[in-house]
Amino acid sequence: MLREVGTVADEVGLDNLSVMDHYFQLEFMGRAEDPMLEAYTTLGFLAAATRDVELQVVMTGVTYRYPGLLAKIVATLDVLSGSRAALGIGAAWYEREHLALGVPFPPVAERFERLEETLQIVLQMWSDDDGPYDGAHYRLAETICSPRPLQSPRPPIMIGGGGERKTLRLVARYADACNLFASSPTEIAHKLDVLARHCDNEGRDPATIDKTLLALGNPLDDPDAFIAEMAEYARLGVSTVE
Repeated sequence: MLREVGTVADEVGLDNLSVMDHYFQLEFMGRAEDPMLEAYTTLGFLAAATRDVELQVVMTGVTYRYPGLLAKIVATLDVLSGSRAALGIGAAWYEREHLALGVPFPPVAERFERLEETLQIVLQMWSDDDGPYDGAHYRLAETICSPRPLQSPRPPIMIGGGGERKTLRLVARYADACNLFASSPTEIAHKLDVLARHCDNEGRDPATIDKTLLALGNPLDDPDAFIAEMAEYARLGVSTVE
């Protein structure tokens, strides 16, 4: 079934094929005991089952993997897929699966500190700088990543979430794309205004950031209504809907 999904994604010309990054199934979608594949193993399988579609996790929780390992994993996916990997990342939120499997789940403020350091480490590992990294939460003696990603200058980075003080500031500083919940066109317009202000503070053109949405529900339940709703977001500058 999963191989078929990849085949169809290529055949119909999808731009991006994404999977969740969770240890357990989400409680609002089923039971924790329901099947949930590990995200990057799944994308490795899909890399062999597809030719063209971009492969991404929406979103990798910053707490799930050490940042140096995460950079290595995404670089490997990019090499094996022939330049088709993207990094989607966020501050993580699902406490139950952390506690269940013994993964530390620090307070939200620390998770955002770790998110920023992780972004810095990933960018360093995908650059020509193989030297150390010394942060408040992570210390790396070397940042060698061989082989490096095939994409130039590197795989795109998407940050998920709409937090106005921290998340969107990190988008303006580090990311190629943001990913917001499709709450309402009015709310998304406000979030994009906040992002633009952060970009001004960072000396960055907000047009260089791809604006994307995460929409819940099945668009096939009412395709016309879904298309009409997404058209409103498109008018705000949103280019992609997950």
